[in-house]
Amino acid sequence: MSTLKERLSADMKTAMRAGEKPRLAVIRMLQAAIKQREIDERVELDDAACLAIVEKQVKQRRDAATQYREGGRVELAEQEDFEAGVLAEYLPQPLSDDELTALIDEGIAETGAAGMPDMGKVMSWLKPRVAGRADMGALSGRVRSRLN
Repeated sequence: MSTLKERLSADMKTAMRAGEKPRLAVIRMLQAAIKQREIDERVELDDAACLAIVEKQVKQRRDAATQYREGGRVELAEQEDFEAGVLAEYLPQPLSDDELTALIDEGIAETGAAGMPDMGKVMSWLKPRVAGRADMGALSGRVRSRLN
């Protein structure tokens, strides 16, 4: 069993004992998403796959919060922000701007990228190294500006 799933299980028990129902609901929802993927794919997910699910869930919550704010539904946006905050606790520490810049430079050097046609190579090289630690959309923009 992966360590992330063990941590989720332990945090669920802690939330139950503490009577933290909103937090408990978010943890259970995440466990259900992981279990559903395991059932669908008939595999035991490792930490990297579980981390990808957490990333996706956080992104969905943040997008929903933005849409709720635009629609004037502040109470629903706050709920989504709370859920995103709980889920974000399971993501690794984000990379700093300096670390990202160094990784981008290293990726460009490693792949021999000379311009925009090579952006896919650089992004493919970067993706496993920044998984869960950087926003891929923002990273893509930084790589694009660096290659131009």
